Amino acid sequence: MLNLALHVFDEEKSPPIYDQPVIAPLKPLPMRIAALSDIHGNLAALNAVLEDLQTQAVDLIVNLGDIASGPLQPRETVDVLTALNLPTIRGNHDRQVLEGEPARMGPSDQYAFGQLRADQLAWFASLPEQQTIEDDVLLVHGSAESDLTYFLETITEYGCRAATHDEVLSRATHADAKLVLCGHTHVPRAMTLADGRLIVNPGSVGLQAYRDEHPIPHQIEMHSPHARYAIVTKQVNTWAVEFRAVEYAWDEAAAVAEAHGRADWAVWLRTGRMEA
Repeated sequence: MLNLALHVFDEEKSPPIYDQPVIAPLKPLPMRIAALSDIHGNLAALNAVLEDLQTQAVDLIVNLGDIASGPLQPRETVDVLTALNLPTIRGNHDRQVLEGEPARMGPSDQYAFGQLRADQLAWFASLPEQQTIEDDVLLVHGSAESDLTYFLETITEYGCRAATHDEVLSRATHADAKLVLCGHTHVPRAMTLADGRLIVNPGSVGLQAYRDEHPIPHQIEMHSPHARYAIVTKQVNTWAVEFRAVEYAWDEAAAVAEAHGRADWAVWLRTGRMEA
């Protein structure tokens, strides 16, 4: 803590004040933001990431959505996050759970909906779809236009690949910030656009492989089960990105998924692959 002492000026003993050296104000320390996304009710992975963050001296933690959907511990996960009171936005699965129509939900959303309390659903309802921090950082789940858009990946009939610069640029039309933090695809990736904007996906805290049928069938595999997040550090004219992978008790998480009838999730959690 800065200790400021009061000094009495004495004209007989001290030089005029305008002869004193000018002391420039201290420059602020670099801002460090930890970006978490796609926790999917994986409490063990979340706790491991939060423990890792204790060693990282970050200034702010943000949550990019898809918080509870999955056959794990949605209620307990939401309790941890609401107590932390982080800047948080709503993901597509949070929106789907909030719609409250189990017959139209997939099994992961159905499980979360059945587990969450009324106050937790009310918290989901209070979350914005996107959020701006200090006019410089934009939080989105998919893109600034849709929580279902893959920002840094492109889906083709041959699978999912890294998006080109022009593809990302076209999706960033309404992303008016120097740093855009996104989630949704579970793939850690960053791209600096020609205009200097940086788009960062921290990857998924809670699920390292999955299959989706929309807009066409495709799958994501990280090839390891580690919980993932990112730290971005503000520099003079840009941001630096560090991707982190954290060990946690993924076998225990997989056993919870199996107990809830999701053998597919058990494989994804143990291996980060579609098949063991």
